[in-house]
Amino acid sequence: MPKQNEYQGMAALSICESMLLAINDQKLLSESAIIGILQDAASAHEHAASLDCDPSAHLAVAALINGIISGGNSVRRP
Repeated sequence: MPKQNEYQGMAALSICESMLLAINDQKLLSESAIIGILQDAASAHEHAASLDCDPSAHLAVAALINGIISGGNSVRRP
């Protein structure tokens, strides 16, 4: 059974993805700007992984974000 923080993480991811889609739909940011936001987030986790003695969580988050970028509008779960 997933832990409470896993539910919180899934909820946060769903909310953020929906917000980014709405921001794009309303033409507040371009698709390329939104992709840039996602790339920055993935890069931040990749960098944090290099500083952490247990990088697995950061690398998993970066992989998830990169999956969102490559998959378009859907969240891909491993």
